[in-house]
Amino acid sequence: MKKLIFILLALISLTEMSAQDLKPEYQKFIKTFISSVQRGDKAAVANMISYPLKRENPIPSIKNKTEFIKRYSEIFDADLKKEITSSKPDKDWSEVGWRGIMLNDGTLWFDTDGKLKTINYQSKFEKDFKAKLISSQKTKLHPSIAKFKNPEYVLETSKFRIRIDDMGNETYRYASWSVKQKMSEKPDLIIENGKWFADGSGGNEHFDFKKGKFIYTCYITPLGTRETPPANLVITQNGKEILNQDAKIVPR
Repeated sequence: MKKLIFILLALISLTEMSAQDLKPEYQKFIKTFISSVQRGDKAAVANMISYPLKRENPIPSIKNKTEFIKRYSEIFDADLKKEITSSKPDKDWSEVGWRGIMLNDGTLWFDTDGKLKTINYQSKFEKDFKAKLISSQKTKLHPSIAKFKNPEYVLETSKFRIRIDDMGNETYRYASWSVKQKMSEKPDLIIENGKWFADGSGGNEHFDFKKGKFIYTCYITPLGTRETPPANLVITQNGKEILNQDAKIVPR
């Protein structure tokens, strides 16, 4: 909940400080998008998507146009289509600095090249699908870690497989195995009561897990250079770094 509140407050703050009226050249492709949704032209909408299109974890991302067309109705339900088709490019859409162009309070985000990059909306279908996926995940995990509120990340370094779960009440759990082991096996290490931290307002974040003199920190860095890994694990003992390994984010 704390994580969600921070993101919402950051978006509201950015909107209040830097939202600008939409330029005519941007209104043009927004009008095209609205018209395509109004006509139900899935192919036209698919051509305006920036892939992969992420969906709320653990729902898999949409990889390409063919998959988007197939899953179109899972996302674009009556409520979302109504919000889009009733919107006015010059009133309901605004440019928010480097973040791009948003509908209302951030339901949708376009980049300035006319590509839809984020849909912050979840239909009833997706809510139910998410619940089913989480339930299925729990049956495949070792019983010691089968209870959680929401899955966050599965990371893999050269040596370790790490699972981070939201346990509710603003706490997180760390579980790790050898990278060759399965998550159905008993974890080598479980740390409860981890904390989440935002690293700026761009989406970078990290989780801290304390065990005695050790702190296990998992960094998630969607915003970085080409050389920046998507994630990494840092372990310190009494404040001294004893391990630092790049990690990839593994689809669950």
